[in-house]
Amino acid sequence: MDFGLVLQTDPPASRVITLMQRAEHNGFTHGWTFDSAVLWQEPFVIYSQILAATERLTVGPMVTNPGTRTWEVTASTFATLNDMFGNRTVCGIGRGDSAMRVAGRKPNTLARISEAMKVIRALGSGDEADLGGGTVVRFPWIKPGARLPVWMAAYGPKALKMAGEEADGFILQLSDLYLTEYMVKAVRDAAAAAGRDPAEVTVCVAAPAYVTEDDSPAALAHAREQCRWFGGMVGNHVADLVAKYGEHSAQVPDALTDYIKAREGYDYSHHGRAGNPDTQFVPDEIVDRFCVIGPVERHVEKLNALRELGVDQFAVYDMHDAQEAVIDAYGQHVIPAVNA
Repeated sequence: MDFGLVLQTDPPASRVITLMQRAEHNGFTHGWTFDSAVLWQEPFVIYSQILAATERLTVGPMVTNPGTRTWEVTASTFATLNDMFGNRTVCGIGRGDSAMRVAGRKPNTLARISEAMKVIRALGSGDEADLGGGTVVRFPWIKPGARLPVWMAAYGPKALKMAGEEADGFILQLSDLYLTEYMVKAVRDAAAAAGRDPAEVTVCVAAPAYVTEDDSPAALAHAREQCRWFGGMVGNHVADLVAKYGEHSAQVPDALTDYIKAREGYDYSHHGRAGNPDTQFVPDEIVDRFCVIGPVERHVEKLNALRELGVDQFAVYDMHDAQEAVIDAYGQHVIPAVNA
C-alpha cells in the first residue's frame, strides 16, 4: 500500500515543504494539498518547491476543480512541473466545495468534471484536446513520455459511476470499512461495464489519522476532538446528496447520510481545522468510522482491512496538533507493519 500526506497550504509555505520532506523520509510516496484559492496559498507554486526539495514524492491537489482555472492552464501547470521534475504529479479533481462556494459560486456539475478530465489528461500527456467550439490545441513544447493521471473524488452514485468509467483513480474521503467496500465496488462495477480493467483504477482512501500512546478513554477523546472537523467537511458533500436524492434513498447508503440530521450550517473560515465549531454535531461513532485513531496496532489493523477491500493508497489528513508525531509514527511503525 502507498501512503500519502495531505496538508493545507497555510503560510509559511516553508513548513508545508518541510513536512513533505519529513513524509518522504518516512516512506510516504505522495504529497497532497487542499486547493482553495481564497482560503489558502496557491498550491502549484508550493508544489514546485516540494518537488525540488524531495527526490521521489508525487504531488497533487486533493482536490482541484474545473471552475477556478481554465483547463488548459491547469494542464499546462501540471505538464510544466512534470517536465521539470519527471512525471511526479497527479491531478486530483472534484466538484470544488470550498473553492467554489467561498468565491460565491456553485460547485461544478459532473458533466463539467467529465469534460475537464478529458482535456486536462490529454493536454498534460502531450495529446490534442478540444477546448470547445472546435478549438483544438496541443502543447508544442511537451516532450515524449509525458503523462498526467487524473483521479476523481466521489461519493454519490453518478459520481462513482463516472469515476469508474473515466478516471485513472478514485479518491474516497473517508475510511469507513462498510462505505469503502460499497463505493469501491460501485467504481469497479462501472469500470467493468465500460469495458475497462477495474484494477486499472487506483483507489485512494483519504482520512485523518491520529496516533495515540494507548487506547485509554482520555487519549481517544483527545484524538476524536482533533479529528472531528473531518465529519463536518464530509457533511458538506453528504448534505448535497441528501438534497438531491432525499433521506433514506436506495441510491445513497444511510451509513453515509444519517449523521448529518443535526447539522445546522457551515462556516468555511474553519474549514478543515481542528476545533471547528460547526462540527459539534458529528458523533464519536462517525469520527471512529471515518478516521483512523488510536494506538499503532489499531491503525495497522484498519489499514490492512482497507487494503483487503482494494485500497491502493491511504492518504493521511494531517491537520491536528500532532503533525510531526503522526508522520514519524507512520514511518517508524505503521507503514513497515502494513507493508511487511
